Amino acid sequence: MNRQTLEREFANLVERELSLNLTRGKPGTAQVALSDALDGILDGNFICSDGADARNYGGLRGIPECCELGSALTDYPAELIMAAGNSSLQLMYFVLETIVNYGLAGSGALRENPCKAICPVPGYDRHFAATEFLGVEMVCVDLNDDGPDMDQVEDLVLNDPSTSIMWCVPKHSNPTGCTYSETVVRRIANLPRLRSDAHSSPFFVFWDNAYSVHDFGTEPVALSSIFDHAVAAETLDRIVAFASTSKITHAGAGVAFLASGNWLLSDLEARLSVMIIGFDKVNQLRHARFLPDRERLAEHMQKHAAIVRPLFEATEKGLQEQLGNTGLATWTQPTGGYFVSLDVPNGLAKEVVALARSAGLQLTAAGATFPYGNDPNDANIRIAPTFASVEEVEAAMTIVGMSVRLAAARR
Repeated sequence: MNRQTLEREFANLVERELSLNLTRGKPGTAQVALSDALDGILDGNFICSDGADARNYGGLRGIPECCELGSALTDYPAELIMAAGNSSLQLMYFVLETIVNYGLAGSGALRENPCKAICPVPGYDRHFAATEFLGVEMVCVDLNDDGPDMDQVEDLVLNDPSTSIMWCVPKHSNPTGCTYSETVVRRIANLPRLRSDAHSSPFFVFWDNAYSVHDFGTEPVALSSIFDHAVAAETLDRIVAFASTSKITHAGAGVAFLASGNWLLSDLEARLSVMIIGFDKVNQLRHARFLPDRERLAEHMQKHAAIVRPLFEATEKGLQEQLGNTGLATWTQPTGGYFVSLDVPNGLAKEVVALARSAGLQLTAAGATFPYGNDPNDANIRIAPTFASVEEVEAAMTIVGMSVRLAAARR
């Protein structure tokens, strides 16, 4: 198709005045409705398994049965789980801010010396925003199909003492959908040992396992246990794992979890104790009653998969029809999670996003998947299809495909 024809067809798209939004990975209405039984599930019974009254004060680490749910999501034992409020991102910020400004589990405050965070890219924009807000410099490493390029990571940890933190989304990673291999997980668990010298700065791993049970492929994808590898490497208090029910039950009224070694958890509990007396244990109890065991959790997530699978199938079909065999784009084919990562020719991502916007489709800003919003190749675009209907996804992929082809033709 020549440029004149593309311009004419794109103008026809613009005249349709569509209003579509694929900017963020939000669960759709049908997904959150799967958990409406949370409302009223306690039926007047607020007593936890240990005899505590969920309506009262106390219990900073959360109620036992909810910590069991956290164990199912993180693969850590329940006694090393903290069940908190509704936001795992808030927990990540709290831990990061504590490490930077105060120190944690025997480390000094990182702000006393220059400190940097290792960021596999493309990655999660909210990780980058929190890190930038706290004044921590970010250093990019490549994210491969099996996880971060560990040669790059280990070189930084060994040779740049200012690198002190690493962000990870280990399963169905945001935005590529990759899952870290066992070899990569083992090497990550061993990273803090590369700083075992008493005079070395500490190294922490932030293990954001947001999509641990969010499979929609034919078979669940296995992720090697960071807990087992951290125990073997004796680095448990330098690995901090996070999870939540935000994309499992009600996105704005879920439960967030943090897991680590007892030393680190005790330090966090001490700092939290001057801020709050306890998190919302009634909501924790609701979730524990709604998802009482791993079997019920698996059944629930199969219902989610049945809803989101057609959306990703529509995304794949649309991209193939619009861009397959054109040589103008590559994209991931995830088996779980919430995103598709699209790469267009270098220098065109911002123009593609702008063209799509002019045709009524809002996409995540080009560059958002890189620290400081700066994709050096201006090539990566994140697609989030879950908060749309199949028909809306189909229309959106037509716009994406036309925008890529028109941007390339104009160049």
